[in-house]
Amino acid sequence: MNHWLVKSEPVKWGWSQMVKAKRTHWDGVRNYQASNNLKAMKLGDHAFFYHSNEGLEIVGIVEIVREYYPDPSDEKGRFGMVDVQAVRPLKTPVTLKQMKADPELSGLGLIRQGRLSVSPVSEAEWAHICRLGGIDPA
Repeated sequence: MNHWLVKSEPVKWGWSQMVKAKRTHWDGVRNYQASNNLKAMKLGDHAFFYHSNEGLEIVGIVEIVREYYPDPSDEKGRFGMVDVQAVRPLKTPVTLKQMKADPELSGLGLIRQGRLSVSPVSEAEWAHICRLGGIDPA
């Protein structure tokens, strides 16, 4: 299983909306690197759900429940999307400030390429962030 981080502005689509919906498509990605990350996602992969712009924290975990397929909102047909399902919240949100200050997370995509909306997370980073968030990484 691979691990990822997906970013959403809570005023547009926050964790509470994700939990209420249970499942949704992750669309609107228009950056080629982020799109390639979506293409690499496989069924059963997990992703941290990160509140961007407001909150600036990882608040939950989603699972990839449908692999990459065309995004109908992209009129030129260049980009796609995946479907995600809420798995669980972190007991304690992990803030961007915490992550930036943590040497074990210096290679995290969120730190290195802060504007990228979908990024991979290594196994070690995943386990560390889960522990910071008060949950079991398994």
